[in-house]
Amino acid sequence: MSAGWNTIESDAGVFTYLLDNLGVKDVQFEELISLDPSLLEQLSPVYGVIFLFKYPTGEKPSSVPQDGTFDHAAAENMFFAAQTIQNACGTQALLSVLLNKEDEIEIGEQMREFKEFTAAFPPDLRGEALSNSSLIRDVHNTFARSSPFIDETQRTATSDDDVYHFIAYTSINNTLYELDGLQAAPISHGPCSPADFPHAVIPVLQRRIARYPAHEIRFNLLAMVRDLRVRARELGDAQALYAEEQKRAAWRWENALRRHNFVGFAAEVLRGVVRAKLKEGGGAYERWLEEARGKTAARREERGGKGGGDEEVD
Repeated sequence: MSAGWNTIESDAGVFTYLLDNLGVKDVQFEELISLDPSLLEQLSPVYGVIFLFKYPTGEKPSSVPQDGTFDHAAAENMFFAAQTIQNACGTQALLSVLLNKEDEIEIGEQMREFKEFTAAFPPDLRGEALSNSSLIRDVHNTFARSSPFIDETQRTATSDDDVYHFIAYTSINNTLYELDGLQAAPISHGPCSPADFPHAVIPVLQRRIARYPAHEIRFNLLAMVRDLRVRARELGDAQALYAEEQKRAAWRWENALRRHNFVGFAAEVLRGVVRAKLKEGGGAYERWLEEARGKTAARREERGGKGGGDEEVD
């Protein structure tokens, strides 16, 4: 990993424990697999959503957003930060919701101090402060995958690159805002109370997705909600509480695996299998290779038949 900001996944377990490690209390993320307002409403209170999408690198900057209207004045009365560094947009989107919900969420002493420190800054300086926060950067980087093959070279993306970007949607001062650090200002999508948010945000997301070709499916949506274990305890729902505790245990296990690099382990396993086949003799090694080649060819044919082609999926 580099000494800067490393790439993290759009994953409910990653984002939940990232907030937890920043000192935030009783908040979690849930992945949404359908743009159904009723499903989002079931998770209430919903503080906001984080949307991941393929960024149109060939798109020219515009003084007018494609949907909604810029609200430059609102940036002075909320936490809105310009994105000034690569790979930080996931955490920045998360903080764009969190730091605008201090009246509803226990954001913790460290995040409260950061918000107070940056309160008088314009968006570009807020972005610089976020990028230079060793606390936030170190917590962010603990959830990056450990891999010797990650290229952290900083370069300008071209129209041929698959570049992904995180943005946030939340209700602030009874207005639905889109908070994107690559935009000049918060984007207003009209009146929206916190209670109306699940029904107001879905059409906005649908319009954004509609800008893409029908075959584009690489989107991800995470809702920031109150810890579902708290609700289960309040309702005395032991079954729901058990399910949520099991989910947390799975998230902790997955997050622990992200910190480890298994390339060396895999190489040793492969060496052991090769030694065993060579020791077996009688052409066992050669038959094993041919069998593996046949299975690989069959998988390629199957993917080609399904229209998978050579497309890389991140």
